[in-house]
Amino acid sequence: MVQKIIPVIMAGGRGTRLWPLSRASAPKQFIQFVGDRTLFQATLTRLSDPELYEPPIVVTNEDFRFLVAEQARELGIHLTATLLEPVARNTAPAVAAAAAFVLERYGDDAVLQLLASDHEIEADERYFDAIRIARDTALTGKLVTFGISPSEPATGYGYIEIGEVLPAGAHSVRRFVEKPPLAEAQRMLAEGGFYWNSGIFMFTAGQLMREMETFAPEVAGAARQSVQKAVSDLDFIRLDAGAFSKSPDISIDYAIMEKTANAAVVPSSFVWSDLGSWDAVWKLGIRDEAGNVASGNATLVDTRNSLVMSRTSHLAVQGLENVAVIASEDAVYVGRLEDSQSVGKLVKQLAAAKATAPLTETHPTSYRPWGGYTSILNGDRFQVKRLFVRPGKKLSLQKHHHRSEHWICVKGTAEVTIGDEVKTVRENESVYIPQGEVHRLANPGKILLEMIEVQTGSYLGEDDIIRIVDEFGRS
Repeated sequence: MVQKIIPVIMAGGRGTRLWPLSRASAPKQFIQFVGDRTLFQATLTRLSDPELYEPPIVVTNEDFRFLVAEQARELGIHLTATLLEPVARNTAPAVAAAAAFVLERYGDDAVLQLLASDHEIEADERYFDAIRIARDTALTGKLVTFGISPSEPATGYGYIEIGEVLPAGAHSVRRFVEKPPLAEAQRMLAEGGFYWNSGIFMFTAGQLMREMETFAPEVAGAARQSVQKAVSDLDFIRLDAGAFSKSPDISIDYAIMEKTANAAVVPSSFVWSDLGSWDAVWKLGIRDEAGNVASGNATLVDTRNSLVMSRTSHLAVQGLENVAVIASEDAVYVGRLEDSQSVGKLVKQLAAAKATAPLTETHPTSYRPWGGYTSILNGDRFQVKRLFVRPGKKLSLQKHHHRSEHWICVKGTAEVTIGDEVKTVRENESVYIPQGEVHRLANPGKILLEMIEVQTGSYLGEDDIIRIVDEFGRS
């Protein structure tokens, strides 16, 4: 019997390099860039072969837990567990916690595949051949990473120099190279034997923990204790905050991979990108005859080799070349594709100013366990939102001290509780929620419920919600 692999997906990152679509509260792994699925959903799909994989483990945080659950549910994919990090501590503590969890459930020889949730990968036969070689190599006690054949002298990736061939088909690691300057990257490509460091790993749970105990004992100890003291919350497992926070903030590369004598690498030629810039999105997109990649509402005239994406307004782009024009609901980015690796600098400048900081943190659309809402219009003492509630779901029974609400049903059928009264609100009907009144919105139907909510009052913040009863444990 061939041993199955237990995938561990890292889905807690808050990167903003793909701003304005990606925000701290809505990072790129949960956004649809290419194809008809989000990057996280594409990752889940690559792991769906039941003959090769066990159901995945996802490591994320409090803010993203319902996004993880909902996007897995949309695909009908069962998760072994969702581990919630109480604080951000880089990849080594998260991996160690997942390994400690797997040790308790599956034993020492369980094979883990560690992978990011926000990479774009073409899962063809080359990919699965590399996976099988990595699994067989991991079972010999090696810590395996995947090296991607470089297509250009990229300066945004780390590199791995490969050594001799190992029995199962992988290679030993001669050395890891930090992100190089252009001249060094060109030299390595000309010399050969260097591969991009993909950030994908394979190892047994027992070997990983032994290496952690040797090279990063504080990480190993904190991980074990955080799992031992973990508590279940709905479908999630909360790692113990006191134990987990004692771990050093360190990556798995620095903690063990660059120190161990057991590192191995599988040279691979499958298509891979960490989608770390708009330039990378353009390279992976389907281009027209002029080399443009466009999505959403866009018209391009005399424009070449450009990326144009809109989530709302119609973008008309004329006479430009090698640019990225990206429009979200509340912000537009325009820049040269060759400069898109530097979007992070722009985001830092926006975050430093009080007026623009919210543009880097929150997205107009927020997701909740029942569905979510999109902010449409904000003004002095009023706010307009679009609420969407999934079939069979309901919001918490709640009240507000500082605002009243008007709800208008535009799609589906709503069940609305106001005080002691429960009423049905159908399409084109509306209802008023007085300030301070206990109320609840539910979708008893079989299609998505959409409501327009108009809030009026002296304070409209999300923290003016007093939850009385909540099926998601938030009251």
